Amino acid sequence: MYWLILIVAGMFEVVWAVGLKYSDGFQRFWPSVFTVAAMLLSVFLLSMALRQLPLGTAYAVWTGIGAVGTAVMGMLLFNEPYELARIFCIALIVSGIIGLRLIAD
Repeated sequence: MYWLILIVAGMFEVVWAVGLKYSDGFQRFWPSVFTVAAMLLSVFLLSMALRQLPLGTAYAVWTGIGAVGTAVMGMLLFNEPYELARIFCIALIVSGIIGLRLIAD
């Protein structure tokens, strides 16, 4: 259950990172409100996951999900480059997240 909470927390990290782009430096009201709400929810869910999961592992997985998800969303929503080297580096982060999950127990 705590791993699922951590995954959802990481997904909300992606939401708020993308929201930062849409908020235009917190100049647009509703995107800013949405972004701050996603930030709070992401950190709250991370804190819930930390009740059971090791801090270093949980934080690394949370930020890894955020980094990978944000990079992918940047490519999909904002036409950021998606060359092979970038995809390879993202895959390395994913493999690290999986590795941390496998050795956590």
